[in-house]
Amino acid sequence: MLRILFSPRVVVLHLLAIGALVVCGLLGRWQLGVFEDSGKPRAALDPAPVAVGTLTGVGAHLPGEAARRRVTAEGTYDAGRQLMVAARDDGLWILTPLDLGDGTTIPVVRGWVPAADHPATAVPAGKVTVSGRLMASESSDSVPRARRLPPGQVMTVSSPELINVWRGVELRDGFVVAASQSPAPAVAATPVPVGPPTAPGALTWRNLAYAAQWWIFGLFAVFMWWHFVRDAVRSGTAGPEPEPATDPEPRSAAV
Repeated sequence: MLRILFSPRVVVLHLLAIGALVVCGLLGRWQLGVFEDSGKPRAALDPAPVAVGTLTGVGAHLPGEAARRRVTAEGTYDAGRQLMVAARDDGLWILTPLDLGDGTTIPVVRGWVPAADHPATAVPAGKVTVSGRLMASESSDSVPRARRLPPGQVMTVSSPELINVWRGVELRDGFVVAASQSPAPAVAATPVPVGPPTAPGALTWRNLAYAAQWWIFGLFAVFMWWHFVRDAVRSGTAGPEPEPATDPEPRSAAV
């Protein structure tokens, strides 16, 4: 039997089966990877900056497609209403309302500081132009309330909460995370990194079907290998049927 299994013709079958199994397995894994990657968020188009007032308004939720869009905002900071957002990477965010001059205000995260007495918390005077990304209002439902904050600090940048804190202000929904400001402040805070908008990925089920198809081909190759090897073993071990023995010379009849 071993002589048959290692004969040249059967060895070729072994090699073909191994090659087919490896190729089909790798192609199937490749298609599975394409399927998995298709569901991951992808970078969306990052349009040119627009005025913040074109994307957000008063009393209306920020549309989902407007989140993380690049915006510009021109106005005057309201130093008397500045807040600090606690528990942000072992530091604080500087949150300052920006009066846009049209009767509305947009919250602006001017940057990150390690402590509330940092020099960068000083509010620039006069009209400024802020460039950054527009963010959706943060949810305050998941924030624990057990922690008591010092006066002038909040846990989230939540539009509903800011409306209650900044009474008498026509507040636009969402907030701007500043990337730059003109004129530049005397002492700048550390910018808060915000990436471009992302689009949800769409799973390509076709690639999952291709992966299954390649693996089925590999199993079929293994089946055909087993079938041919079995036939080779059977044909090699089975000999011709023995013929009945014949007497070359007939015996003479007894006298």
